[in-house]
Amino acid sequence: MQTQRTQNLECGTDEAGRGCLAGPVTAAAVILPLSFTHPLLTDSKKLTAKQRAALREEIIAAALAYGIAHVSHKRIDKINILNASIEAMHLAIAAMDIVPEAISVDGNKFKSYKNIPHQCIVRGDGKYLNIAAASVLAKTTRDDLMLEQHQKHPYYGWDTNKGYPTTKHREGIRIHGPVDIHRKTFALYPKQLSLDL
Repeated sequence: MQTQRTQNLECGTDEAGRGCLAGPVTAAAVILPLSFTHPLLTDSKKLTAKQRAALREEIIAAALAYGIAHVSHKRIDKINILNASIEAMHLAIAAMDIVPEAISVDGNKFKSYKNIPHQCIVRGDGKYLNIAAASVLAKTTRDDLMLEQHQKHPYYGWDTNKGYPTTKHREGIRIHGPVDIHRKTFALYPKQLSLDL
């Protein structure tokens, strides 16, 4: 199902947390050895937390280079979530010790990074190993951060929803209001039923 790249120093990049109501958007970039393979590595959303944690260690150990970056909720509110996601991917690529020869991006939107050739692949995290690896690193890093935030703000269920707009999260916002890491430009409150009076 998944394929490895053909160029020696091609990185995959992906983000996590784009659809969340709180916290940063987190991106990772990974360059894997051409020989790398793994029977479980796929889109991180299809893996269990335990599988992601184990894969994270294997990816970090095997990668030729990797980078991880957060773009804050404040920055998201300022430049919008699409631009923030792309900015996070650029920062993750910049954080690598190796400059890639090419970039594979999960999704259909990207802005050129230092004129390095790039390709956008819809659902790329389920098709390319380097993007899947980036998906795992981005999600596990962001999940850890949201678990820390849950200790500070336990009303929103971030230990299970990681900031996504679940019923429990929205109910927590309705009762307790938003906190500092909520994205103020997102629709935070549950939609109210309107009554024809």
